[in-house]
Amino acid sequence: MSIFFCTPPSSSISPPPTTPHRHHKPPTSTSLPHKPSLISSLTGAALSFNLIFFSPLSPPPSIAADSTSSAVQFECREEDRRLEDEQRLRNAPELVTNEDIVTEAWQIVNDSFIGTDRSRWSPQSWLQKKEDVLGTSLPTRSKAHDVIRRMLSSLGDPYTRFLSPAQFSKMARYDMSGIGVNLREIPDENGEVKLKVLGLILDGPAHTAGVRQGDELLSVNGVNVKGKSAFEALSILQGPSETSVNIMVKHGNCGPVQSIDVQRQLVAKTPVFYRLEQTDNGNTKVGYVRLKEFNALARKDLFTAMKRLQGMGASVFVLDLRDNLGGLVQEGIEIAKLFLNEGETVIYTAGREPQNVKSIVAETSPLITAPVIVLVNKNTASASEIVASALHDNCRAILVGERTYGKGLIQSVFELHDGSGVVVTVGKYVSPNHLDINGNGIDPDYKKLPAWNEVAERLSKCQKQQGWNTAM
Repeated sequence: MSIFFCTPPSSSISPPPTTPHRHHKPPTSTSLPHKPSLISSLTGAALSFNLIFFSPLSPPPSIAADSTSSAVQFECREEDRRLEDEQRLRNAPELVTNEDIVTEAWQIVNDSFIGTDRSRWSPQSWLQKKEDVLGTSLPTRSKAHDVIRRMLSSLGDPYTRFLSPAQFSKMARYDMSGIGVNLREIPDENGEVKLKVLGLILDGPAHTAGVRQGDELLSVNGVNVKGKSAFEALSILQGPSETSVNIMVKHGNCGPVQSIDVQRQLVAKTPVFYRLEQTDNGNTKVGYVRLKEFNALARKDLFTAMKRLQGMGASVFVLDLRDNLGGLVQEGIEIAKLFLNEGETVIYTAGREPQNVKSIVAETSPLITAPVIVLVNKNTASASEIVASALHDNCRAILVGERTYGKGLIQSVFELHDGSGVVVTVGKYVSPNHLDINGNGIDPDYKKLPAWNEVAERLSKCQKQQGWNTAM
């Protein structure tokens, strides 16, 4: 699993979260294993950034009843050899050639890119681009990086771009585990989900403690994670910085099971600010929550803020998304679910094939049922627009302010084997009312704050129009 990231390129936040995960083939000119995306399943759990990724982990092939133990041993030896090769490349990035890096970036785009202007990209033209760029001399790593920049620029997509090693290293605040691991959901031969370590932050807490690429996560603090989503497991892993968490892992497909204590080390800072205000001559208590970005702490800290404001007597809420340029898509989705009824649509997503539209829905009852005002402006973008449209279209909130930015595209962040990376547009999203947000934005209901009784009346009318019998 990986994380989806959506943020306009002008943001100070480097865009990353989730699209259908694609297995990338190694470049044909090299045996270099391809590093998977930091962001992969649109509906899967969120992943961490700044991870050292290697070749995608495939589900272990089912072994026929007549398979011999020697065949199993051979499979284990092959996996051990693959992991050793990946470890060798991680410890010695100088072994990766300049041609390898360019080919790796080309392959990622070839496998994952969804163009905003399809006339600028086609399999044939992209194959010709590969032949053209590899026909030039690449004497230095700097030259290789320049070639990748020009190659990506030719796509005509402002969101698909190159990240230098220094730029990529700044993404540690998107590590959602707190221990520097990236988890992916893998179905086993029985169709059950197990969680494997897809990547590790080099010299991060988990890596230092002995967790290895390809390990299967079995439990967290004694809680069995078999069958849980990666997002659920990452939520269990999270905790205060400098505290310890115990994990049980199985090394590889054939290795031993080990209990490991890992010290959490959070890089992200809370993006949530909240306070209680009073209006209507002190008769109405308003819970005000400002969300600055969708990082790894967004959902957790917003949940805490809302619960505390409820405990302080807040009967209505203001969610301020002004100047929030986005961040992790999965965090935006999970935050929207806090306000929605079970079965209500958060967002629709589409990948390279337009007909493959998927809906993401809330699975539980809402945390907040009180009236909500969402403040938006021209810099409310991406994951912020997911939240704003989900609450608005499901009659959970009204929008106040300015038309939003209008970014309905999703990017994945991929690390290349020399520590640089590429951000690639891999999908798009559409609001629950089927509004194409990209390039259009979302119009507010009001430009200035209305009275709370007017808010309640508007939401009640909206609900009745949708056939609800719920009273505000």
